[in-house]
Amino acid sequence: MSVQPTHSPPAGASARTNAVAVEVTRDYLNLPALAVKARPDAVHVTVADVCDLSRWMFALGGRAHTGPVDDGAVLVTLRTATPDRPGGAVPIVVHAVAVEGEDVLADVHSGAVLA
Repeated sequence: MSVQPTHSPPAGASARTNAVAVEVTRDYLNLPALAVKARPDAVHVTVADVCDLSRWMFALGGRAHTGPVDDGAVLVTLRTATPDRPGGAVPIVVHAVAVEGEDVLADVHSGAVLA
């Protein structure tokens, strides 16, 4: 006996559905994460440093940007998504904190779009 889905996921995905899609992608691509917080509109992933963020960028593409410096630290954020799947791709926002003046990979620092 096998279990087969009888319908596609609903167009308005839930936080739980999004979490599962991102966890499957993360496990398949062996991507790092310290914390994962799923929401209906996107899944937020916190990583240890910009090197971990760059692994997400090179695996999934996306656009990275840095925020303003605050107390000697800067937030680096990558906006990307899971590969297409039934119901559409799930947006992923990856966050890393860097110390001001820390060497940030050129592609991440410039906000390059990699696909």
